[in-house]
Amino acid sequence: MEIDFEWDEKKNEINRKKHGVSFEEAKSCFEDDHARVFFDVEHSKDEDRSILIGLSSELRTLIVVYTERVNDDDDLIVNRIISARKATKKEFQYYWNARKGDEP
Repeated sequence: MEIDFEWDEKKNEINRKKHGVSFEEAKSCFEDDHARVFFDVEHSKDEDRSILIGLSSELRTLIVVYTERVNDDDDLIVNRIISARKATKKEFQYYWNARKGDEP
């Protein structure tokens, strides 16, 4: 299956100003073989959302919130990025411990 990405450009601009992270950079975290993905129970009332923690192409540890849609007709997965920010200290430590194999 092919994977594609989309986002709202206005939201991207707001996110860039608020968090200093563009959705273009956030997209690069999906290429991180060590990235971790979690189901976002708290924010999945209207749609299923996931949280990815991974290393970006700018070598920053980021948190990316997104939804995933599967289009079987086109054999395509579309990840819609909702928000992205730098990981907190605790999230950063979790990611790097997991990368080293020290995941709790």
